Formats: sequence, structure tokens, C-alpha cells
Amino acid sequence: MEFVECVSFILIHDGRVLLEKRRADKAFDAAMVMVPGGHAEYGEEHLQTLARELMEELSLEAESAGYVCSLIHTAESEHETEVQRLHYYLVTEWQGDIDALEAEFVFWQPLSELDVLEIQPDRIAIAEAQRLYLS
Repeated sequence: MEFVECVSFILIHDGRVLLEKRRADKAFDAAMVMVPGGHAEYGEEHLQTLARELMEELSLEAESAGYVCSLIHTAESEHETEVQRLHYYLVTEWQGDIDALEAEFVFWQPLSELDVLEIQPDRIAIAEAQRLYLS
């Protein structure tokens, strides 16, 4: 099985996590509520993908990021399936103002109310980020 490498970034502030509502025209997982992230480019290291995708998705620069875990997600589109290996990073400090450049919108969700997340790997990764870094 071949995996598509992706990096997802968990931003937590004041007991809330930043989530995105994906645009309806996205190829995979259209219109779903998820942790933001993106595909790695060929030859790119995870931290390079993190930096590039944070800028492309949210107009942010990470000042502090810690690896959380890697999980498998089967992303669906209308015509195909993509098996993604999601590498999650917790970003606790950043520069810039959050701007939803690729999502329909982003929003802060209380960590106690994560039932809005539409994929199980995101729930697992947020719990793991809290266990590793915030307990």
C-alpha cells in the first residue's frame, strides 16, 4: 500500500483548538471539519511541509512545534480514495494573524467539544497532543 504523506498542525490556545471547514470544491474530504494541514511535496521533510503549509493555509510562521504522532486516514473524493499518512505537530507559538487562505473558514473550538471533528485520526491526535505536551 502506498501512502500520501501529509502534515497536520494542531494549534491550541486558551483551551481551544483551531479547526477548519474545508471548501466544498476540495478534491478530498470536501466540506468536512478537520485539523488544518496539507500534502508534503516530493523530497520535503515534515518540518519543511509544516512551515510551507502553515503559511499557505493560515498565513502563519511556527515559532514552536512539537511532533505528536502519525496516523492513517482514508481520504475520500467523489471518484477516488487516497490513503494518507498524517503527521501531526502541535504548534503552541506562532507569528502572524490567522487567515483562512484555503479553507472555507477556520474557527476556535473548545477542547472539551471535539464531536464536530469528522475524522477519527484528528480526535486521536488532539488527545495525544494534550497528553504529551499539555498535561
